[in-house]
Amino acid sequence: MEKSIGACGADRCTSPSAEDSLLSVPPHPLGIRPAGNAYTAVENLKSSAGLFSTLPDELIVQILESLSHRPLLILGFTCKALFAFCRFDDLWKTLFIDHVLNYQQAICVFALAFVIYELLIQMLFGILHVENLCLMLLLYIISFFIPKVTISSLDLHMAWDMAWNISQPSKNAPLPNLLVLRPYACNIPSQNIIPRLSNLSASDFSNDWTNKPFILTAPVREWPAHREWSTEDLLKKYGNIEFRAEAVDWPLTTYVDYMNDNQDESPLYLFDHRFVEKMHLSVGEDPNAEYWIPECFGKDLFAALGSQRPDSRWLIVGPTRSGSTFHKDPNATSAWNAVLRGSKYWIMFPTSPSHPPPPGVFVSEDQSEVTSPLSIAEWLLGFHAEARRTPGCMEGVCNEGEVLHVPSGWWHLVVNLSPSIAVTQNFVPKAHLIDVLAFLKDKPDQVSGFKSDVSNPYETFLEKMKELHPGLLQEALAEMEKVNQGKKRKWDQLVRGDEENECGSTDFSFDFGDEYEGDIP
Repeated sequence: MEKSIGACGADRCTSPSAEDSLLSVPPHPLGIRPAGNAYTAVENLKSSAGLFSTLPDELIVQILESLSHRPLLILGFTCKALFAFCRFDDLWKTLFIDHVLNYQQAICVFALAFVIYELLIQMLFGILHVENLCLMLLLYIISFFIPKVTISSLDLHMAWDMAWNISQPSKNAPLPNLLVLRPYACNIPSQNIIPRLSNLSASDFSNDWTNKPFILTAPVREWPAHREWSTEDLLKKYGNIEFRAEAVDWPLTTYVDYMNDNQDESPLYLFDHRFVEKMHLSVGEDPNAEYWIPECFGKDLFAALGSQRPDSRWLIVGPTRSGSTFHKDPNATSAWNAVLRGSKYWIMFPTSPSHPPPPGVFVSEDQSEVTSPLSIAEWLLGFHAEARRTPGCMEGVCNEGEVLHVPSGWWHLVVNLSPSIAVTQNFVPKAHLIDVLAFLKDKPDQVSGFKSDVSNPYETFLEKMKELHPGLLQEALAEMEKVNQGKKRKWDQLVRGDEENECGSTDFSFDFGDEYEGDIP
């Protein structure tokens, strides 16, 4: 095992006072505050919005998303409350970048829209930024001397971000989308550091590490993908191929342009599960493979499903600040995540009756619904300090050429500290076969990733395991039965205890001291 080096040196971190300055958030230009202020406010302008005042804010925004620019503009003239809703920048950003204009038209529209906006602000709120108004009028005049050249939606995206930054009343205050991430990845408490090792054998992993996160520093460095998959090389070979970036499909060239120039708080994340087919890659045991599963993870039992297995591997590309908020991997699977370029900060928590969800994460009783802050930045600002003090918390930075193990059932949040390229794969090790079987059987409404022709994932997996791994399946089913009997005994003890208490007995006590710590419904 190598020495743990998950925390950065203190000399590389920002001081607390400097960090507070970096993370300061400017007030909203229209004075809008978080919804919780409505409970103590003397006056709420939303009450003047007629029937709209009876609707939740989220529903109002969804309704406004269906409007084009003209009715959205007209509706915003009706009252101050609806003006604030109709001014919501994501509504106009979407309308703005959905159109392709030439440079002359774009600058004209941009300048005139900004002038109208400034005049409306002055008329309704008495605020006027004279220097911005003069700048936009000058830009409008200059636009007539610019030749007509096609402008892409990404250029419009950048123009919109520039307009939004200019319109902030406090120009020196950094915006929340410029959140500095490094302070959160530094000074990790020693008890929280994810172990770092050079490599593991399959037997060591099976015996000691299936329920623990860790980082391996050696296996990925042997992959051709690690040597060859720079952004430039991928663009040369696959620039015109479309990949999925959250809700959109973009050619790689378009996504890289966005990745290099965006200033979004939560940037779009390229996360494509069909990259092997799209890029015509050889993976696994093929002699020409671009990468293969690190040997320590052993046999992936979901491979028994063949072409019926759920989505299991992804290409992940993203700029600084992109990532995933807290979640568990699907279908109770484990996962490995290999960083080919860049670095990623991970913070993780185990799941058991003795460990609640991470701070700021709220889970329904059946764990089908997860409520947490909308963005990684919000969670880091509000809950990171508390999370570090929470028992079970594990943290680490997975650097270029390293791979991290995510055990089955662990909560994890990951954010890119620098522009990153990675591949990840979900798998089922022998030690967690019982967890996957129980999940597929008991939570069919939460099963995901299977193709539509697999109507019963549990029965399908059961049949394939009977065919290919009957011994392992028999052991897992026997263990599941043992666990279910244990749950039944505890329930019977609880019922008998209630009956005894009703009869005046005082010697009843709970006994949950067995070794099993699985979820008890």
